[in-house]
Amino acid sequence: MKRLILIMLLIAPTVSFAGRRATHYPFIRADLNSLQKPAGSSPTLDIFFRKLDTLLLTGGGDVRVLHVGGSHVQGGTLSDRLRTHFLSLRYGMDGGRGLVFPFSAAGTNTPVSYSSSYSGNWESVTCLKPGGVELGLTGMAVTAQDTSARVVVDLLPREARMLQHRYTFNKVDLLGEGSLEPVLLLNKKDTLRGVKGHFDLPYYTDWVQVAFEGKGSYTLRGLYLDRPGGGFTLSEAGVNGAATTSWLRCENWERDLRRVMPDLVIFSIGINDIQGADFDPARFKARYRDLVKAVRKVNPRCAILFSGINDSWYRRGVNPHTEAVEAAFAELARECAGVFWDWYAVMGGAGSMARWQEAGLAQGDKVHFTTEGYRLIGDLLFDAIMDSYYERRK
Repeated sequence: MKRLILIMLLIAPTVSFAGRRATHYPFIRADLNSLQKPAGSSPTLDIFFRKLDTLLLTGGGDVRVLHVGGSHVQGGTLSDRLRTHFLSLRYGMDGGRGLVFPFSAAGTNTPVSYSSSYSGNWESVTCLKPGGVELGLTGMAVTAQDTSARVVVDLLPREARMLQHRYTFNKVDLLGEGSLEPVLLLNKKDTLRGVKGHFDLPYYTDWVQVAFEGKGSYTLRGLYLDRPGGGFTLSEAGVNGAATTSWLRCENWERDLRRVMPDLVIFSIGINDIQGADFDPARFKARYRDLVKAVRKVNPRCAILFSGINDSWYRRGVNPHTEAVEAAFAELARECAGVFWDWYAVMGGAGSMARWQEAGLAQGDKVHFTTEGYRLIGDLLFDAIMDSYYERRK
């Protein structure tokens, strides 16, 4: 089996991945679907690819990806498409579901790959308006006010592909703090106590219920669902409406990032930065530099991938700031020796959102996509990543 995988990896595909998705959509620029390296090279991306090599060839090692953005990421379809594609590269390389959040307790939509529910009294904030609550990597927090509060996160079955198992985990880390003591309710009778928010479950499961004991309150910024033995994990952190300024309000972003410890961060923040007439590329780049600095402080060897943003409408016409944003992303990638995927150019450039809408791939607001549209974007981005991965072998 290992020999077969080695042969498959060493032989670069005769047709690029990036050319396979646009067959039915002539407005997509498949010829532009690649990872750009404005600095000429990206040593950190090479490190990420070498770790992926080890995982695919031997089944060993730990590879972690973090996808950060706004509503494109909170919806979950795009990130889950990437996750599914990566996990299909090798059977059984699931490293755990990673970062999740009880979105229902915050009164907003949960990503498509899991469900969440709650009971009792909760107060919520997001990085758009923190309201004095310290936030972290998820950009959100919910605060339990008494022991009636409960949250449940239930991982949904994967997209059926390559005989992948359902997501399961046996380790839970709570990102949060407070005077209430968090516990896990395993069933109607058993309660599991943790140590400083860490819980080792006696079995693998695909759901978790968090409850509380004592008096006071507890602020929960997210859960990290893990399993031993390494593998591939892709976590998403998305907040509807979040811009670069929103994420910089998260005081515990760096601290929570240490729990995830990504090898690759995909930044998809930007579409909300241009929803106004006063967009300033210099300020935009300065904010992004602070985010990249935080990532590299946690892991200096972490690869940075700027996805760019999509063509969109502002008021009644094409947003005039998109090309300036894409130029800013290319400059940022050059500065940090990262990589840039020009989402805007790949989808067709100025005005292409209307064609995506006509094809049933974009919503009527000409900012967001349909489920099929997000899946296609995930396909294209994965193809660009894998073309770059195989390009090293030529």
